[in-house]
Amino acid sequence: MSENYYVTTPIYYVNDKPHIGHSYTTMLADVLTRFHAAMGEDTFFLTGTDEHGQKVQKAAEQRHMAPLAHCDETVVRFQELWKRLGIHNSDFIRTTQERHKRIVCKILQELFDKGLIYKAEYTGHYCVPCERYFTEKDLLEGGLCPECKRPTTKLVESNYFFKMSQYQDWLIDYIKTHPGFIMPEYRSNETLGFLRKPLGDLCISRPKSRLSWGIELPFDKDYVCYVWFDALINYISAIGYGTDDEKFRKWWSGAHHLIGKDILTTHTVYWPTMLKAMGLPMPKSIFAHGWWLSGQDKMSKSLGNVVNPMDMMNLFGVDAFRYCLMAEMVLGSDASFTQASFIKRYNSDLANDLGNMLSRAVKLTIKYFDGRVPTPGSLEDVDLELKDQAIASIGLMRNAVENMKIDRGLEHVMNVVRAANRYMEKTAPWTLAKQGNMERLATVLYTASETLRIVSGLLLPVMPSKMKEFRMKLGLPEEIAERSDFSGRLEKWGTLEAGTQVHDTEALFPRIVIEDPMAQLKAEGKKAETKPADKAKAVAVGEDMVTIDEFFRTQLKTAKVLEAEKVEGADKLLKLKIELGNETRQIVSGIAKHYQPEDLVGKIIIVVANLKPAKIRGIESYGMLLAAKTGDTLKLATIDGGDFPSGIAVG
Repeated sequence: MSENYYVTTPIYYVNDKPHIGHSYTTMLADVLTRFHAAMGEDTFFLTGTDEHGQKVQKAAEQRHMAPLAHCDETVVRFQELWKRLGIHNSDFIRTTQERHKRIVCKILQELFDKGLIYKAEYTGHYCVPCERYFTEKDLLEGGLCPECKRPTTKLVESNYFFKMSQYQDWLIDYIKTHPGFIMPEYRSNETLGFLRKPLGDLCISRPKSRLSWGIELPFDKDYVCYVWFDALINYISAIGYGTDDEKFRKWWSGAHHLIGKDILTTHTVYWPTMLKAMGLPMPKSIFAHGWWLSGQDKMSKSLGNVVNPMDMMNLFGVDAFRYCLMAEMVLGSDASFTQASFIKRYNSDLANDLGNMLSRAVKLTIKYFDGRVPTPGSLEDVDLELKDQAIASIGLMRNAVENMKIDRGLEHVMNVVRAANRYMEKTAPWTLAKQGNMERLATVLYTASETLRIVSGLLLPVMPSKMKEFRMKLGLPEEIAERSDFSGRLEKWGTLEAGTQVHDTEALFPRIVIEDPMAQLKAEGKKAETKPADKAKAVAVGEDMVTIDEFFRTQLKTAKVLEAEKVEGADKLLKLKIELGNETRQIVSGIAKHYQPEDLVGKIIIVVANLKPAKIRGIESYGMLLAAKTGDTLKLATIDGGDFPSGIAVG
């Protein structure tokens, strides 16, 4: 691990609104930056906008605006969204800024003076959306662009070329001798496959007669610089190349580029050869992640399937949106986006597992220790097992970050959360309280809370706002709650100070309930399947039948019985205290002749969660449990396995 970590995103075109692809790459860079800072490294995170080229000029013309005015207006969309997403970039570069244009001109002139840029006539097929030339053999059938599959235009014109071809053998050798330079490994092989064909020289200019919006070539005023040659230089112009040598050396020594797989060639062929020509070292790595797909298609404006990040944030909240994106995509592979998959991930990991565990630890601390972190006694084997797993997860997460496997690291952390929930079932703190074993209860609750302190520290780079709040609920002071230190405080067991006040407020991750599941199916482009009736099981439709919509109005959920006691003066009634996800409820039920109160504690039962409250013998009852009765025998509808979470929808 280097002492300096410099990460870049691609700079984004300003001819349209930012979408989930832009958001993902930028959030990933932010998450990685926060993790590396937590590991004790100095960090620098660069993002920005690409504001030259034919697409931008065309978009401005369509709006009857000057290109720079168009850029000034549209760049704000990106800057505002990054703030909303909790992204803390170190710098935001625009290719229309003088600091960038000056360095582009400096590099162009130096390469021209070295004889590495020359003028020649060019005949080729040009793709406007991709702003790239392609040879005849590169095209798809019908003369279509191999990248975006749109029609190309055949052009014959004089242009300037960079002698990229002379670096082909060097580049092949560099890639083969530097594993990890292009990641994942199969992207390295993909680049080598591209380099099996003779590498041509790169056209780095556009005549002003065809395109005027760009950086003027310093050696020929009739041409502007090709947008890709211009754009790639942002990675060094922003950190002091040509203006601040000390700053440049510090950050370029630890440079890592994040890109989408669709711009692999420009970053793994064009950029390294440009750097070699300039006499500069290569970046540490170029990592190409996959696409977010809608069904089987890449999200794109032309297909009309782009997800607006603002819409998603309104549904999940910013931090939950960040978490779901990081947990859902295996870096390097494509990931299919559906609202249903995001809701499933949110409810399972955040609402049920993490939120439920926090609620348990805090509420029991408030109930039995006046809201103060208790003083633990000696740890038993079951406590040590959870402690060891929690501490081990720090190293697992560090390794996952260094190997660009964020999803795997998050899975390790959530495994600790699930183990903590199982730990609560095994140790049964509510039973310890009834037995009056307060010393053991103190150890159990302290162990659970310390585990959550470590978990929340590991999740802080992904969910900075929510985890700060989470940690303050556990009793950490604000200045510590907002920091994550992988190389010191985080792994020191016993950091929570006994006697510290914990805080119980509303649920951090309230469960998301789909009001109309049939509408959800339609929103995902699916149809409810109807199958032929099985004659042996056919049922006549009568007046007592209900529709699917009527059925789904009833919310059946799992619930955990926390306490149970008989209702005075009522032989048949029991009063139950149940845990329903992140809330606690009271239910009165006529099952006293079939179950003893102590037999019910810890059971996972099924309840009707949206039944209107009722008073039974003057006691409020919020819901109804399900049971089956035959003759004098009554059995509760339960879920096998005491470690099954509460608050899960049934049906």
